Amino acid sequence: MPMLAAFAVPHPPVILPGVGRGEENKIRKTAEAYRRAMRRAAELKPDIVVLASPHATLYADYFHVSPGAKAEGSFARFGAPQVKVEAAYDEEFARALTAACAREGFPAGTLGEREKKLDHGTMIPLVFLGEFAADYRLVRVGLSGLSATEHYRFGQIIAGTADALSRSVVFIASGDLSHKLAEDGPYGFAPEGPEFDRLVTRAMANGDFEALLTLDPELCEEAGECGLRSLWIMAGALDRQKVESELLCYEGPFGVGYAVAAFIPAGADEARDIGGRAARKEAEKRAARRAAEDEYVRLARRGVETFVKTGERARLPGGLPGELSDVRAGAFVSIKKDGRLRGCIGTIEPVRESLAEEILRNAVSAASEDPRFEPVGEDELDSLVYSVDVLGSPEPIASEAELDPKRYGVIVERGARRGLLLPDLAGVDTAREQVRIAKQKAGIGEGENVRLYRFEVVRHT
Repeated sequence: MPMLAAFAVPHPPVILPGVGRGEENKIRKTAEAYRRAMRRAAELKPDIVVLASPHATLYADYFHVSPGAKAEGSFARFGAPQVKVEAAYDEEFARALTAACAREGFPAGTLGEREKKLDHGTMIPLVFLGEFAADYRLVRVGLSGLSATEHYRFGQIIAGTADALSRSVVFIASGDLSHKLAEDGPYGFAPEGPEFDRLVTRAMANGDFEALLTLDPELCEEAGECGLRSLWIMAGALDRQKVESELLCYEGPFGVGYAVAAFIPAGADEARDIGGRAARKEAEKRAARRAAEDEYVRLARRGVETFVKTGERARLPGGLPGELSDVRAGAFVSIKKDGRLRGCIGTIEPVRESLAEEILRNAVSAASEDPRFEPVGEDELDSLVYSVDVLGSPEPIASEAELDPKRYGVIVERGARRGLLLPDLAGVDTAREQVRIAKQKAGIGEGENVRLYRFEVVRHT
């Protein structure tokens, strides 16, 4: 059977003695589990190792497959230039994988390489594997901003390519878990961090790939994870296989979750149509979400879908309640996809004839004019989630002491420059942080004095 095994591993540079300089002792259990996993991988004598890394070339709508005959890298950026890694690529497999994706109209291939050198998400697993094996070829793949089911599909195509070439494969899913496990960690603490790690490690222990594919996107985003998409591809590579799973280790002493797990195929199992079940669940969730939308959110969706599909602006529907048709107010429309912001545009004060018109116009702007993102495409429409914030009248305040970031939004003003931040945003827990971000958005220096205004909003989701 071409797919011999799969392993989930972390990639903290500190785990290497040349980088950690003693700090690696704090994750000794992880290193020991890593060696057990890579020894097992080596004993299987795979023809190739397919490795998915979050730090390889990444695009929002494309999976990159590293081209060429070989690559190398070092840990110079981590203060250890003497620690170097080299890898020989399987060029035939990369070409066959790219051709298979092209035949199926799947967005993956060798185009668009931005960095030839190996990334640390690739090198750390190879350092441990190199203690036990050298006679293999590497296929390095990146992740994307596409959905869980698209990552799963990529894994399926990888497995199909291995079958077609009669290559035996070990799959390595490189990635850390939450980066928000402790206040003194790299990204601080969020309650979603430990919860994410609990759910993922339980799924690893049980071989429950469906749980991995159907995690709440908002939870994943707030947890600050980096490795989930690697696991999605790995799950697809083991599609319709019985899997013997083992969680070898989990710890998080630096405020980041590190898990090592092994997954061994144990024969075909057509009932494990994980990708199909996850896609059906997602479709059900989308339908339920649409059914629960109120008039405000339906109006935003109508504006975006009409504009993206036809290039024309939607007309106001008849029969709108007076609170939309007879009232004027500022409004912000936020669009998310897979738990991540996809666009947000709004008006502090009303500029249209009615709140309904304000929402329609701002929804189109959020989808097509937010400079942080490419315009929304038609293939994205079904996966978008909208929220509409209707702003109350701003009132001047004397200081940050009169702010509450959960209740009030803030406007900062210095001359012609104005910046706004909505209330109750994830990760914004203090008035000082709220004002700092609003200043940043307005191009106002942190030390510059500003006039402050607060406002309340009614949020529609």
